[in-house]
Parts: sequence; structure tokens; C-alpha cells
Amino acid sequence: MNASPLNMAASSVPPGTPVVRLEDICKSYQLGETRSHVLRDVSFSIEVGEFTAMQGPSGSGKSTLLHILGLLDRPTSGRYFLCGEDVAGLDDDALSARRNATIGFVFQSFYLIPYATALDNVLLPGMYAATPKHALRERGLALLEQVGLADRAGHKPSQLSGGQQQRVALARALINNPDLILADEPTGQLDSKTGEEIMSLLAEINARAQKTVVVVTHDDATAAYARRRILVHDGRVV
Repeated sequence: MNASPLNMAASSVPPGTPVVRLEDICKSYQLGETRSHVLRDVSFSIEVGEFTAMQGPSGSGKSTLLHILGLLDRPTSGRYFLCGEDVAGLDDDALSARRNATIGFVFQSFYLIPYATALDNVLLPGMYAATPKHALRERGLALLEQVGLADRAGHKPSQLSGGQQQRVALARALINNPDLILADEPTGQLDSKTGEEIMSLLAEINARAQKTVVVVTHDDATAAYARRRILVHDGRVV
């Protein structure tokens, strides 16, 4: 990667403050007369610039934990500090604004808008930010160039391979210069070579821009890119 917006993107997290700090997080659901406990007393911190993999078997609670980290779900009890802010008391609008400004998402299924171009997909989260349109477009084009898709900016998802779609999703995750990138099984729909390319991109973004990255995966080869692993089993961090 050459000089780019990523190399200049400093963290906005106060010095000495973890990007993520969980204290005794529990999550449960009421199913009729039965209460199902998905997470139990989960506590850990993730520092600025860490590359962390969360692993666990199906049903272990790792996806629920990722949703809580991403402000897509609320814990039943416990406290979550995101970039030093206790987010438990935020209403839905404030959570949405915090999520858009602070977190970039990469999903297994890409979730690109089929009728929009690659560039328009990248720009979408920025539409809700205060960045001027011309600056946003320049940043989007620079990010597409960085992930190797400068010549695909006008292509729609159906005209792109799976790996190219995931590269668009990665550029989209970076458009608002987030402090935290959450990737949920980012190589799940890719062949091994393409998956390695995506993980290498994430590792380089982590190293060059000091972006904090959390990857949820069941795959040991994917987790090997991380410098730290958090193992989840039966709703607990083990």
C-alpha cells in the first residue's frame, strides 16, 4: 500500500484508553417460560492497535458478543466502554451515530447494494457523516485504489468476484476512519487464496494505520493473522 488516507488516520481514542472494555457482560433471551443465557460474565479489554481473533464453536456466543461490540445489540447486564465512553445509557439514535462514526464492519456475506456501483457502496456510511461530498468521493476512490479496485469503481457487485466484493466491503468499512474494525467470518465465502489476500489486507491496515481489528472466525488459518485470540465457549471467555 502506498501513501493513503489509511497511513494518516490517527486514532481518536484518548491515550491509555482501551478501544473496548467489557465488564461482566451478560446476555439472555426469554423464550416462553425459559430464559436462555447466551453470554455470562464476559470481561476483557482490547487496546488501540490490537489485532484480535474471537473463536468458538457454533452456538458459543461469539456472534452475539460481536453484535454487542458493534452496538447492534445491547447486553442484558454489565458495562461496555467503547473508546472510553460507557455506551449503556445511549438511546438508539445516539448508538447509531456512535456506531457509524467509530466502527467499520466487514461481513461474511458482503452486504453490498446490488444496484449501486462499487464506489457508491463504499461511500454509503459516509453519507451520514459531516464529510463534504467531494472529499468523501476522493477518499472513496483512494480506498478502492488501496484495495486494488481502482479500475472497478463503476462496476456493480454482480460484475465483481467474491474477493472483489469483499475488498469493496473492506473499503466501505474504512470510509469514516473508524477506531474499530469488526470482521465477522470475512473469509467464509472465499476460496483459500482469496481469503489469504483479504486477511493480508486487514493485517496491513492494522499495522500501517494502527486500526484495532477484531475478527470472528472458526478457522485457525484466519485466526493466525491475529496477535491475540479470545476463546468463547458456552457463553464464557475461556
